[in-house]
Amino acid sequence: MIGPARRLGWWIRDYAYAVQWQGRALLDRTEPETFRSGDGTPIVVIPGVYETWKFLQPLIVALHERGHPVHVVDPLRDNRRPIDEGARLVAAHLVEHDLRDVVLVAHSKGGLIGKHVMAFGPGASRVRGMVAVAAPFGGSRYARLMVLPTLRSFAPRNATILALAQEIAINARIVSIYARFDPHIPEGSELAGAKNVVLDTGGHFRVLADPRVIGEVAAFAEAD
Repeated sequence: MIGPARRLGWWIRDYAYAVQWQGRALLDRTEPETFRSGDGTPIVVIPGVYETWKFLQPLIVALHERGHPVHVVDPLRDNRRPIDEGARLVAAHLVEHDLRDVVLVAHSKGGLIGKHVMAFGPGASRVRGMVAVAAPFGGSRYARLMVLPTLRSFAPRNATILALAQEIAINARIVSIYARFDPHIPEGSELAGAKNVVLDTGGHFRVLADPRVIGEVAAFAEAD
């Protein structure tokens, strides 16, 4: 049982992390092409809703330093498009750059986009698998309370959420990492048939900085 004081503490630290890295993302002028060099397994990073790729830059830098070419899909911008449209942009990037045996690294909504890429369309055969962090694979009941259509699309009964839930065969190629308590996804991010990694902490954003995330991506991408 997680007490209310502990939940509140996790929530405060989570939003402090989000504000810090959203602010840095606005000020940073690094070009995405900076990270495309390397001889390792190619990585494609997919951010969450209202996040640009720069929100995940600490993760990108760490993976690039391990020798992986890391690609971002700049046309996603702050990822407000519908999931299927976002997936088409990611798939188009894979085809345009002839990327193969790719590992997707996704946060939140990015996990839904990544699973869509793996399940449908021209990018499916180009993806080895995905490491998803705090992804709402089963939706979030809070989405029904949201005014903006972008956020309401995460409702558990949304057609895209339900369609992706039916694609169970690819779950074995997904690692789902999530906290014990996620203030945005009370249902959690457990995915049947996937490798589920539960972090002994709380949050939706701050978990991106957990060393276990890099460890899981490295294990996936660098396996013989």
